[in-house]
Amino acid sequence: MNHDDLRDWSKRAADWAHAYHAGLRARPVRPDIAPGTLAARLPAAPPEGPEPMEAIWSDFLDLVPEGLTHWQHPRFFAYFPANAAPASMLAEQLVNAIAAQAMLWQTAPIATEMEEVMVAWMAQALGLEQRRGVIHDSATTATLSAVLTMRERALGWAGLEDGLSGGPRVRIYASDQVHSSVDKAVRVAGIGQSNLVRIPTDAGGAMQAQALAAAIAADRAAGALPAGVVVCAGGTGVGAFDRVGEIVDLARAEGLMSHVDAAWAGSAMICPEFRPLWAGAERADSVVMNPHKWLGAQFDCSIQFLADPGPQIRTLGLRPSYLETPGQDEITNFNEWTVPLGRRFRALKLWFLLRAEGLEGLRARLRNHVAWAEAAAQDLARLPGVEIVTPPSLSLFSFALASEAATEALLTRINADGRIYLTQTRHRGRYVIRVQVGPYATTAEDVAMIARVVEELL
Repeated sequence: MNHDDLRDWSKRAADWAHAYHAGLRARPVRPDIAPGTLAARLPAAPPEGPEPMEAIWSDFLDLVPEGLTHWQHPRFFAYFPANAAPASMLAEQLVNAIAAQAMLWQTAPIATEMEEVMVAWMAQALGLEQRRGVIHDSATTATLSAVLTMRERALGWAGLEDGLSGGPRVRIYASDQVHSSVDKAVRVAGIGQSNLVRIPTDAGGAMQAQALAAAIAADRAAGALPAGVVVCAGGTGVGAFDRVGEIVDLARAEGLMSHVDAAWAGSAMICPEFRPLWAGAERADSVVMNPHKWLGAQFDCSIQFLADPGPQIRTLGLRPSYLETPGQDEITNFNEWTVPLGRRFRALKLWFLLRAEGLEGLRARLRNHVAWAEAAAQDLARLPGVEIVTPPSLSLFSFALASEAATEALLTRINADGRIYLTQTRHRGRYVIRVQVGPYATTAEDVAMIARVVEELL
């Protein structure tokens, strides 16, 4: 394939994409296939010579659409969404065509400078004034970056040279509502799972400040080294929120770094009426939110806002001679703010999205999702035998039947039916079904179908 061929096939692909999205409601959200059946339809060895694009395209049409779980489906109410607004999709096509490696300012000046401006735009939109930051691939990387910085800040940056062997036990604190990316971060950072201290929560799922203070004091008395607190702002399970300001202020008083995980819920904070849920986030050392979840930016796009980038750059930055920009010592090279050296031009899709939709357009969509989720919870609560276990937290709630076996069997029937897609979690030991309203193209009618499907399958 040459660039002339690419022009023709790109038009064909765009036509297919338009038809694909137009027909999503007619498809089951999740395919009904057994593991391994798709791989069995692929050749066991690569071709020795080139194959015609017509054959490749034909095989794509035959294999891929029917083998997808359709994340852009308007009735995808499982997990959190990975939304892709059309303007963001267009930007990603351009990024693919440009194919820049934006590891340094000099390798992609516009990518670096647009990223700085887009982070500033988003900080303003979220009420996080005067924040700098970096766009990561996902919140997992952002949280790892924060945890590594917590570790090194507590160790006086000795761990970068000496490692952790023989040093004090570094301790990180979080509730049981935080995402498993926090567990992964302490493992990858060499801190260890046993040094992630789970702080008890109250009935609403918020971390108990007194218990946190007691745990920090006990660890210090035992010779351990408290390093940081991960604050939950919209937990993955049922949308729990810590009392963010209280925990951030306690961490600061104890000399610890704070990182607010608002990967999903952070998008809602473009709406001023939702900001009381994370009041105090503006005082945290680090905050992460994912525009690629609820806001409509094409995956991957996760923003970490930093009160002071210096400690993270000191932790993660390396500048060997081949990565220097001659004559520019104090230039922004975003690879020094995160773990990977290689970086994509992620800011372009935010620029397209924010300009094409406007903050008011984005706010209207999120407000609809929250209102429709509340209506769906009310509709489900009217059904016999259905209990709303956790009420809506923004657009996320959970429900269950009387027994775990009945709830699990109902979820199996729902997802086999295909009209909607839901997932499960455990809340205080109880098996519950999660409902998360967030698809870009969803409507009130799509959300209302949740209760209708459940009623039919009870």
